Amino acid sequence: MTDNLLNNRESLIDIKKIDTEKLFEMYRNSKEILIRDELIERHLYIAEILSKKYANKGIDIDDIYQIACVGLIYAVDRYDIDKGFKFSSFATPTIIGEIKKYFRDKGWSIRVPRRIQELSKKINNAKLILSQQLQKSPTVDDIAKYLQCTSEEVLEAMEASKVYTPRSLDISIDSNGEDNDLSLSELIGEDDKYFTKIENKDFILKVIDELDDREKIVLKERYLKNKTQIDIANEMGVSQMTVSRIEKKVIKKFRSELKRIYNS
Repeated sequence: MTDNLLNNRESLIDIKKIDTEKLFEMYRNSKEILIRDELIERHLYIAEILSKKYANKGIDIDDIYQIACVGLIYAVDRYDIDKGFKFSSFATPTIIGEIKKYFRDKGWSIRVPRRIQELSKKINNAKLILSQQLQKSPTVDDIAKYLQCTSEEVLEAMEASKVYTPRSLDISIDSNGEDNDLSLSELIGEDDKYFTKIENKDFILKVIDELDDREKIVLKERYLKNKTQIDIANEMGVSQMTVSRIEKKVIKKFRSELKRIYNS
């Protein structure tokens, strides 16, 4: 089947009709670029979702997206469908790893507005001068009065100045006398909503692929365009009862797939 597919001038159209799991099997056996390109294109949304997670952190979002795409290519090449993992579950940490590596190599720092940078420098000088004049550590109000700005502006600049000396995630934190100290990264971890978002999109796309044309129409018109069953029935030239039955079948398919996932 692979040979016929690749020798056909309509090969790209034929590939788009094949489900993703079958394509991964074909790519594992043939390593054909055409199949690889299709697998990458189908999963570009993962790279897009994960790259947005790192937006506004000192590097242009387009550069981050390109790196995420590189990670996606690595994931496609390394994915082994026989291990039973979903591709999204395998690809996500691979892509994030490439993005983090890029940030480390780039030596990025958080961009601070120039006005705050300038004010931060003035605050450091003001602290030295005022400490000598007042014979004590100056307050925020003292600094604001000296620099002829507001206390809020001083506080903003003081907080922003902390980003110039970020702490490593590998730094050890004393664990109250226990033998094993913790690293900073272990204390700030949290559930990543982007993983769930990717899994949900995979789930929705998988079910939609299994719907027939009429079911896809009802799903789109009912839940994306918020049309009533009567409106959809009039557009399709069928009865409202028919639309209701189709909608129930769609919901049943989503529930069945969801149940299968939880029981697997």
